[in-house]
Formats: sequence, structure tokens, C-alpha cells
Amino acid sequence: ILLNTPGSPEAAATAIDGYPLARKGRPITAMQTALGASVCGDLFSDIVLVLVAAPLALVALKLGPVEICSVVIFAFAMISGLMGDSLIKGLIATALGIFFATIGTDPTMSMPRLTFDNINLVSGIPLMAIGIGMLALSEVLIQIEIYLRDSRGGAKEAVEIQSLPDDRLTPRIFLAVWRTVLRSAVIGTFIGALPGLGATIAGFLGYGAAKRASKDPEKFGKGEIEGVAAAEAANSAVVGANLIPLLTLGIPGNVTSALLVGAFIIHGVAPGPWMFEEHGRLIYSMFAAMIIANFLNWIIGGAGLRLFAKVLAIPKPVILPALVFLCITGSYLNDQSFFAIELTIAFAIFGFLMRKLGYPFVTFIIGFVLTPMLELSLSQSYILMEGNIAALVNYPIALALVAMTMAVIVRAFLRGRKSGP
Repeated sequence: ILLNTPGSPEAAATAIDGYPLARKGRPITAMQTALGASVCGDLFSDIVLVLVAAPLALVALKLGPVEICSVVIFAFAMISGLMGDSLIKGLIATALGIFFATIGTDPTMSMPRLTFDNINLVSGIPLMAIGIGMLALSEVLIQIEIYLRDSRGGAKEAVEIQSLPDDRLTPRIFLAVWRTVLRSAVIGTFIGALPGLGATIAGFLGYGAAKRASKDPEKFGKGEIEGVAAAEAANSAVVGANLIPLLTLGIPGNVTSALLVGAFIIHGVAPGPWMFEEHGRLIYSMFAAMIIANFLNWIIGGAGLRLFAKVLAIPKPVILPALVFLCITGSYLNDQSFFAIELTIAFAIFGFLMRKLGYPFVTFIIGFVLTPMLELSLSQSYILMEGNIAALVNYPIALALVAMTMAVIVRAFLRGRKSGP
């Protein structure tokens, strides 16, 4: 909003109207609107999560290995076709994630696989090393490159908070856009419940829906408060809904959910519908924490808007080394081994190259997380069907999911051909 530079891809749609609104002398109004819409969208999806997760988990418990295998394959098709500019690049990134997930011990034969006699790889590659390396440290490398390329650090001039006398979000202003916030919250929740679509898509869909429904669509992109509210409510509503596939099927819907899988595993909790029976107290405590966090977000965020904006003034030569230190420290504390640091640095370089070449690293990480589940369910399905693929007709749900998978792949392929080489 202040720099016209999204802090993450999810905020790209917010900047379309947020920055022009700030330039009009209403930066506080823009930031308060974004915060309020974000809290409302997130709270809406959290409530939906609480209401539907347990019933859906009961349904998921009735699914067998064949159905689970089909669901995972469908999730692969969704993330590869929709989480990148190119289906081919998405498939390649996913394949690389699958490859790295196979390093370790074979779950069926209990034999070392692709470890190259390195004892540190027997238990596989730690998810946190990949997460910290490809998400955090690779972004630091990108920022270092920008700083080295530009003598001023590549930063844009910030919009000074010199507000108009009435620059604040009043209840009347926010109530005027409540329909937009509700519409975007519904859109974001629906998108979040589908593995692989992500908050970026939700933000633009919410923004587009608000623009189409507006009586004055020509005002969008010129500092329209409704555009800020629509984008933020939609991308924030994805957060709670993303846990629906994780808690009901054990399938992460985005990178955050994938990292949450790692946190569950570290504490001996296997993600999936059985969590409600075996770890019900943990699940509902997490639900309560998510709802409370929304109110804390409103209180702390509202009180610190002006202060947080000053973080942008910290010189990059100061903040970038600090971020590198935190990343390295985090990777070491997770496994307490220097090998984890080496892996983190290696995947940071790998993630940096993927970003530069336009490969979606998000599909890589989710592919890495889904592979163990795919491998186990696939082997169980092979045994159940006695190696006969024709036996799939006895599993109508799985057959429908396979048909949906093919439809997603064909649609993404045709869309890729229309968009050009």
C-alpha cells in the first residue's frame, strides 16, 4: 500500500487500489481498510472451518486406500496446473519435489534409497530445511541481488504518512463495503478449500467480482476503498479454509499447510481425519487460537500501523544479514545438526534458481509433502486391486476423481496453448 510493492504475491491485488488511495492522502484509511477486511475474511473462514471440518473428517474416514490415492493424484494435478504460469513448469517442479521426497528409507521395503551412503539422509530430507531454504532464505538472496544491482537497494520511495484531516476508517465507511467483504470472504473460503489454488488467485477473483458488481467499475484502480476491501477479504479467507483439506484428508492446501504438516509430524501427530479422534483437544485448541488471533491481529495491527510502516526505512545492509542469521539459526535448532544448515543453504540456492527461471517452487514443496502419502496409498491400492487397473470400476469415487484429474490436466494444457508458447 505504501510502496506499491506487494510484500507477498497474495497482496498483489490489494496494491491495485491501495497505493492510489494512499497517494490521495489516505494511507491510514487504506491500511485500516485492508486490516479490517483481512480480519473479517479470516474470521469467516475460521468459523466455516470449525463447522465443516469434523463432519467432513467423518466422511473421509470412510475412504479407502484407492480413494485416497485418487484424491492425492487429483491434488497433484490441481497444484501443477494452477500454481504457475506454465503447466510444463508446474509438472517439472512437482516431479522434482517427488524425487527429493523419495530420498531416505523405502516405506515398504525398509531399505535405504538414494542416500548415497550418507547416514544423515536415511530419515529423509527434513521439511523445515526445504521450507526455510526455499521460502525464506531464497527470498533474501533475491533481495540481495536487487540491492547489488541497484546502488540504492532497489527500493521505491515510500509514501509519507501525511494524512488528510479525515484520514481514518469510520464505521460508516466500512459498513458501506460490508457486502463486498462478505462476497470476497465466501470466494476466498471456497478457493481455500480446494488444494492448490492459493490466496493470490482468491485475491484477484474477489477483486474482479467486486469490480463487476460495482455501479462505478471505472473507479477501480484509482484508489477505490472497495477494491482494497475485496482483495484483502478474499486472500485472507483462504487461510482458515486451507486447513479443511489438511484436517479432513491430510492434504496441505498451500505452503503454510505443508509446513504445518512438518510441525505435526515433529510432535508425533499424523495429519488426517483421525486427528479428531486421537488429538481432538489439540485440533479445537488450534481452532480457538486461530479465532483469538484474528482479534489480536485487529488490536495489535491497528495500534501499530504507523510504527510498522517505519520498518520499511531500515537499510537493507542491516536487515538482510539479520534475516540470514535467523534462517540459519532456525534450520540448526530444528535438527541440531550442521547438515541441516548445509541442506538449507543448498535449497536456498535451488529455490533462488527456480524463482529466476520461473518454476513454481510452491508446487515443489507441496509435491514433496504429498509424495509419502501417495506412495503408501498407491502400494495399498495395488494390493487391493491385485495389479488389475480394470478393477477401478469397482471404486466409483476413485473413478470420478481420476476423470476430474484428466479434465484438469487437459484444461490446463489447452489454456497453456492458447496463451502462447
